[in-house]
Amino acid sequence: MNTKFSHCLMALRRGKGYTQTWMAAQLGISRSTYSNYEAGKRAPDFETLERIADVLACSVDELFGRNNSIAIIREEKAPYCITSGLPGKKKAQKLGIGVQDFRKLREWNSYYVDKTRMIEEFLESNMEVTLITRPRRFGKTLNMSMLAEFFDCTKESRELFDGTYIGQSETMQQCNQHPVVFLSFLNAKGENEKELLGRVCDVISLEYERYWTILHDSRIEPLRKEKIDKIYAALTNHAVNGIEKNMESTAIAELCRALQEYYKDKVFLIIDEYDTPFISASVNGYYKEVRGFLSVLLSSALKGNTALDKAVLTGIQRIAKENIFSGLNNISVCTVNDPEYAQYFGFTEDETEELLSYYGIELTEEVRRMYDGYEFGGIHMYNPWSVIFYASRKKLHSYWVNTGENSIIEHAMDLCGGDFHREYKKLLEQGKVAVMVELDTSFFEKPGKAALWGMLINAGMVTVMEEIRKNYCMVRIPNEEVSEAFQRLTAHCLRVKYDDMADLISYLRTGDMEEFAYRYQKVILTLPSYHDLKDENSYHMMMLGMCSCLYGEYEIKSNRESGEGRSDIILRALRDEDPNIILEFKYTKDGNQDLIKLAQDGLKQIRAKKYDVEMKGRVCYIGLAHCGKKTEVVWEDSGQL
Repeated sequence: MNTKFSHCLMALRRGKGYTQTWMAAQLGISRSTYSNYEAGKRAPDFETLERIADVLACSVDELFGRNNSIAIIREEKAPYCITSGLPGKKKAQKLGIGVQDFRKLREWNSYYVDKTRMIEEFLESNMEVTLITRPRRFGKTLNMSMLAEFFDCTKESRELFDGTYIGQSETMQQCNQHPVVFLSFLNAKGENEKELLGRVCDVISLEYERYWTILHDSRIEPLRKEKIDKIYAALTNHAVNGIEKNMESTAIAELCRALQEYYKDKVFLIIDEYDTPFISASVNGYYKEVRGFLSVLLSSALKGNTALDKAVLTGIQRIAKENIFSGLNNISVCTVNDPEYAQYFGFTEDETEELLSYYGIELTEEVRRMYDGYEFGGIHMYNPWSVIFYASRKKLHSYWVNTGENSIIEHAMDLCGGDFHREYKKLLEQGKVAVMVELDTSFFEKPGKAALWGMLINAGMVTVMEEIRKNYCMVRIPNEEVSEAFQRLTAHCLRVKYDDMADLISYLRTGDMEEFAYRYQKVILTLPSYHDLKDENSYHMMMLGMCSCLYGEYEIKSNRESGEGRSDIILRALRDEDPNIILEFKYTKDGNQDLIKLAQDGLKQIRAKKYDVEMKGRVCYIGLAHCGKKTEVVWEDSGQL
């Protein structure tokens, strides 16, 4: 109940636009006491509850979520929600596509969806170290750049925030008032250990160079200057062994200490895409070789660092739980299921609609089906990368899907057993599945299907519909764009060439049965293992996996009651212009049996059992007969009868 109360209290306060400091003053309590209420660490007595309800103009029941007030607050549009550019400049005409630097985006006068309220939430949080996990290209780097630009005392950034939410807030007093270490490991990748560690060292050495004059100022103790010089030499030499490597591993922590010594103020540490080096090492097979160094590098900066004020990290998932985060009991891990920072990564419905309207585009159901569907902390979100590209090009394409970045998922799926693959098939068939989920660990630290489902959620491949109970969630494919990524994953699982599979499904969708039959026979012939095709169900499940990309365009039914029997696969078109499709599979071990006749038996079964009883419009009836890698396909098309 305390957890629910804390979440409701936070949502109600933010909905009113109040700060924690203001609330504490109204209640006559300390800010830390009030902060503990929202963190779920303390519970107010009944008298204080009544005072909170009076201040927020709500009932005590609403504080515990006993009506729909929170849902209403979540849908209220925040002030200064969207700004097109810096005030005083001409109206923005272009989108800053791919721009991940906050200063550049604002100085270019590009359209900006205002996420500056995140600064206020970050300052009000009582967590020393915060890790935010979100899918790739959901605004992590831009938001971290925004935080760094706001706090960094070496910069003049106030003009960049004109016209934004934070620019109108009392929090602007904090602008450019703190020493900041900002590191982005977005591109810290490598095919081998030396290449990866070299890129990690390059990122850190650039931050040393940014502060070079300060690090050699007379206010820095001589011994610290000497240590800084040795660390910098090791970083620029890309040392990976012995004493120099140990020196590099404390580089972030030592930089923080030097800055505290100079500024007499503790440091804000901001690390973007912290897990990219771990993922690169996992994919390329040298994870164990670099894990120790990377763990010490981060843990020395985050644990026991007396120069640290607050730290925030972003990434796709939580990596190396037993190493980096062991003993770090003050970390707050904000996953896609948590309410903290939920509204800042991705676009809300209002933000999406206003952005598209600005560029003369309507938010249609087709757009929603393509890019909508994510749930972050109970808030409905759109994929920002795809929405921006769509606004620029005005074509409904899959802009987010990138096969190269799915390699870690493919590798994990190869290592997982039959239980995961059964759940995966159910997801493809029904569009949703209830599964055990681990969001706070890495698959490569703790392999298992729960960790793999957590990886899929964090990567944006599936989204949580409902948390049924702790670690047990109903998940679904978010939208049509992601369903195409699933087609690639399925092709990998089946060991089928993606292009062959995409062509096959394309001809099935258009009802070009001659081309479909040709492509289907080609796919069967090119399957790597004859032994995988051991019964009728093998072909059935293979085809079902291939149909995954039709999610959103078709209702997919497999082995469901239909008419007077159970059909193999029924694809019911959701659009009138597309054909409905019924597939019936037949199998024999007898190499002398007539496969064309067997396929025709499949057609007769479809007709006899009336599998098409609920269908309207054009229907394609397909019988598929198999014997090992030999196959025959016959069909009838109601549009041609």
